[in-house]
Amino acid sequence: MAPQRERTDPDGIDYGWVMQVTFVATVAVGAPLVAALSLSRTLPTWSERVAFAVRVGALVWFLTAVCVYLCARRRVTGQPP
Repeated sequence: MAPQRERTDPDGIDYGWVMQVTFVATVAVGAPLVAALSLSRTLPTWSERVAFAVRVGALVWFLTAVCVYLCARRRVTGQPP
């Protein structure tokens, strides 16, 4: 017998969806963006490379999370884009 799958029906914004889309979009957009921006910088040591990637990645993650949240809120409230 197959295990029973649970379903959710969130009232309002589905924060699980927001987190999943934020993660995927941040990886898809952030990795190429960090790579492209790093080409114009001199980063001789690994610690400088890591610090640069973290700073840029954090900004990309924050902006992506806000945009995805606003899209989810707009979808729930039914406002046109």
